[in-house]
Amino acid sequence: MQGDDAGGQFAAARARDLQPEGRSNRNDLGVPVPMEILDAFFAEKSRESKKAQKLQESIDRRMADQRIVELLARDGFEGSRYDRFVDELVRYGIAVLRAWMYSGFIFQLVAQRGFGLHPHELELEELNSNSDLRDELATMTVARALPRFRQRAFVEGGWRFEGGASITTYFMGACAYDFPNEFRRWKASEERQSRALRRQKAVCEESVRTLGVAEEVIGNLRVLTDLEEIDNPMTRAAVALTIDGFSQEEIRELLDAKSVRAIEGRIHRWRTKVKQEERDERGR
Repeated sequence: MQGDDAGGQFAAARARDLQPEGRSNRNDLGVPVPMEILDAFFAEKSRESKKAQKLQESIDRRMADQRIVELLARDGFEGSRYDRFVDELVRYGIAVLRAWMYSGFIFQLVAQRGFGLHPHELELEELNSNSDLRDELATMTVARALPRFRQRAFVEGGWRFEGGASITTYFMGACAYDFPNEFRRWKASEERQSRALRRQKAVCEESVRTLGVAEEVIGNLRVLTDLEEIDNPMTRAAVALTIDGFSQEEIRELLDAKSVRAIEGRIHRWRTKVKQEERDERGR
């Protein structure tokens, strides 16, 4: 039919439009595809495959987390089952925080959240080399983050499967908000101790006999002996810091004493001893 012929002619015209201009050389048909094209093709396929795999892993992990949350919710997020869950979470959190502090990544992370800590190179070096310090900061950060994490993530339902984050990722986010305060506390403590040691050294070197300061801080007792003559180093430090104007609570913290009463006891025994020496001196 004429219509069929017209359709065939139209299809043939479209087919000709798809052909390259000029005559094709059949000898080119055996030429291999350039390697860079193949590499780009398979690299893209590999990226797509890995992306799909990670997405599926994330879904599987969050589905498992959802089952855990449902189970813990039956006990009101408390009790022995919740305690076991927290133990695992704590171990995970401390290990990750220690690694982040070792590499310095923690400061990049908190900076993205608006906390510009601007650590000194010496502080970065201390975190890198001092395992005990990393453990202390990580433990304190996790301890402070846990109660708020429980309230917001579980009790208030802040963590959801649809949110895209696993429970551990959500928890590490909570830790990232508490770390800056712990780092600042450690830094302030280091500065106080350094300042106290400088003052104590200056006091000892000057062979303290300053009556005005001693009378103001310790009472009307005159300081008759140098600090170097106090045998007990803890007592000597407590007396020096007292003379230098530190409160007994600050002295307790600096000397890592058990209580303020322990500091008071040391000062009291020293004062009693000096008074007795005064009486003995007058009786001679």
